[in-house]
Amino acid sequence: MNRFVTAERALRTAAPHELLDAIRAVLADQYGAEDVELFMADYGLTVLQPVSVLPHTMEPVSVHNSPAGRAFGSQSPYREDAGDGRARLHLPVSVRGDRLGVLSVTLPGTDAAREWESELAEIASVLGHEVVVAERDTDLYLQARRRDRLTLAAEMQWQLLPGRSCSRPEYELGAQLEPAYAIYGDNFDWSATADRLMLYVTNGMGEGVEASLLTSLAINALRNARRAGISIADQAALADQAVYAHYRGRSYLSVLMFDFDLAAGRASVVDAGSPQLLRLRDGKVERVVFEAQLPLGMFEETDYVAQDFPVEPGDRLVCVSDGVHAVASPKGESYGDAALAGAIHATRLLPAAEVPRAILRELTGHRGEAVPDDDALVMCLDWYGRRDG
Repeated sequence: MNRFVTAERALRTAAPHELLDAIRAVLADQYGAEDVELFMADYGLTVLQPVSVLPHTMEPVSVHNSPAGRAFGSQSPYREDAGDGRARLHLPVSVRGDRLGVLSVTLPGTDAAREWESELAEIASVLGHEVVVAERDTDLYLQARRRDRLTLAAEMQWQLLPGRSCSRPEYELGAQLEPAYAIYGDNFDWSATADRLMLYVTNGMGEGVEASLLTSLAINALRNARRAGISIADQAALADQAVYAHYRGRSYLSVLMFDFDLAAGRASVVDAGSPQLLRLRDGKVERVVFEAQLPLGMFEETDYVAQDFPVEPGDRLVCVSDGVHAVASPKGESYGDAALAGAIHATRLLPAAEVPRAILRELTGHRGEAVPDDDALVMCLDWYGRRDG
């Protein structure tokens, strides 16, 4: 049995809360690893939190200016020479483009690091899959992601999310919410099949737990309708009925919905409220305006109509909630389309998964304060299209 298979089997047979112990033992035995640490990206995507001991005794490391952060941002292994002959490999822990954290492995020499880098990167990928499965049965890895305590509303919202990024040959997708530890109304959701990608960006109303309850009802109603195999226009109508039946028009929810045909390079769109879409094409940023329809739950039995929306290979689509495009500076100036277009252009060389975080950092500078008064959501989709053959 080769080393990789031994490591894979150790992870698959380990108890959910013992994945790190299992990988430490097998990497020490099979690869001579002297130290193994697992770091999870925090909810704000600012630091990598150590999983080793709870409560934490190790310090978190920065996503922005650390060797582990470099591996996380590039999604490629990064080798760090320790100076005493040893080498430390920082390996991305990701699942289908969803970036979870970094596995750092100290090896006895640089030759061993070079020889086993690719193999250890594959083991880190297996670890990522096992962490996702283990989270059904243990809170260990979810606790490790917390730099601060989540509010109850934020806990509810993060549990709704499918992930924060994903990738396929036809597209790459990333999204982020702020304030990460106190979000309450905004949300996003996506689901892919062999031929389609369905994507929702929601801009909820209200504050605290009430806002999270509204968003949870709407998202689950949309998922229920989607899983019944009906069109996005009918999904919107059924979710609208569910929200109205509960709130009777007192609370409602804005949503921008997409149903992408991966082969045809077209999407059906329902624009029911305030999320806005900007497109970067051939170096030019422009706002895409759809026919505005009523938010979900505002009135009883609203009919929704889907619009056709073509996409071209190379398009970058950036969707934002009103907590981004309407946020005011200390002087009362709205962020607006011009500043947002500038931020999109400035981040054009970043991968889709990095763009939301970068735009939200830019927004913090405009706002002039670290903690926003309103939820802010940024979602970025890079469209490649399906290649013939």
